[in-house]
Amino acid sequence: MELFDVYKMLPIELAYAKGYHVYDTQGREYLDFYGGHAVISIGHSHAKYIAALTKQLHEITYYSNAVEFKLRNEVAQKLGELSGYEDYQLFLCNSGAEAIENALKVASFQNGKKKIVAFKGGFHGRTSAAVSITDNPKIQAPVNEGGEVVILESENITLLEQTLAAGDVCAVVIEGIRGVGGIYVPSTKFLKAIEELCEKHEAVFICDEIQSGYGRTGKFFAHQHAGVKPHLITVAKGMANGFPVGGVLIHPNFKPKYGMLGTTFGGNPLASAACMSVLEVLEKEELIENAAKVGKYLKEQLEAIPAIKTVVGEGLMLGLVFEGDVKDIQNALVEEERVLTGSSSRPNEIRLLPPLTIDVPAVDDFIAKLKKVVPQGVPVAK
Repeated sequence: MELFDVYKMLPIELAYAKGYHVYDTQGREYLDFYGGHAVISIGHSHAKYIAALTKQLHEITYYSNAVEFKLRNEVAQKLGELSGYEDYQLFLCNSGAEAIENALKVASFQNGKKKIVAFKGGFHGRTSAAVSITDNPKIQAPVNEGGEVVILESENITLLEQTLAAGDVCAVVIEGIRGVGGIYVPSTKFLKAIEELCEKHEAVFICDEIQSGYGRTGKFFAHQHAGVKPHLITVAKGMANGFPVGGVLIHPNFKPKYGMLGTTFGGNPLASAACMSVLEVLEKEELIENAAKVGKYLKEQLEAIPAIKTVVGEGLMLGLVFEGDVKDIQNALVEEERVLTGSSSRPNEIRLLPPLTIDVPAVDDFIAKLKKVVPQGVPVAK
């Protein structure tokens, strides 16, 4: 049997990783400025993470949600404490797409409606409901079509208000900072308008923080830069540093009923151990503050490179926008300088999502390597 060939891969086979570096089977070191799609939050192979999982492996690895498990409750309490959402509830699952699916279910249970508003360029996952609100017909199969979904332009408050005024919208879904569709930071004005209009028209405000959450932008959640408070918040990627975990933070006014949601593996002992270790490291090593500080320095260094047209994003979730296609630049970074970066739906954008543990020397190393492969002396208006 062969693997179902749906992934375009780099010609690299990784053998091990440590901190913000990964190493291939030939022992060559690569600077990781992508973190496996923003998954690696506390750095590769963190000692506390390994110790937590090892300890749990020796105790109990799995039982279903039919029994109590103390650490699962402790994860919810710690997440509430660090994120500022102490009064919210947590549903644990296994991935970002599952988090979105369950958030949409909770929203629909809450108000009895089914029309969803999402935004152009948005990406929310590849499962049925999640892909139906993703602005990419290429990854939607016929079975995914038919849902009541309206895709709007971002920042168009008038159009949003007109859409919600009919009173039939279940939920409005937006990424805290857009990732796959090209880095875009929603304005404070727009996020506040979503919050106010959802309250006015009894729709649920869902913020997708799957990529932008867990400290990546210099606050626990990206939407906190705007001072808004969604009804539902979806999380995943950086939540467990590589262990498959997702979750939904749920407003206290939303009341649970037995059986309305469910999962076989969500919140299992190993997943909970991974989650708790990440939260503890984020707090103890002040990685959210580090993301803000080092992210600011990284952005300043990038903005000084003439070939880069603009730098967008917050903290350690940045997009480098060039005039032309970046494929050759990215290939050179991998093959010549041994640096891993990410792409987006925009052919002229490089996406940076490094571990939150990166420091100034790592940034200086990255900038030096980037300067070797980008055109020099290109006068670009900033």
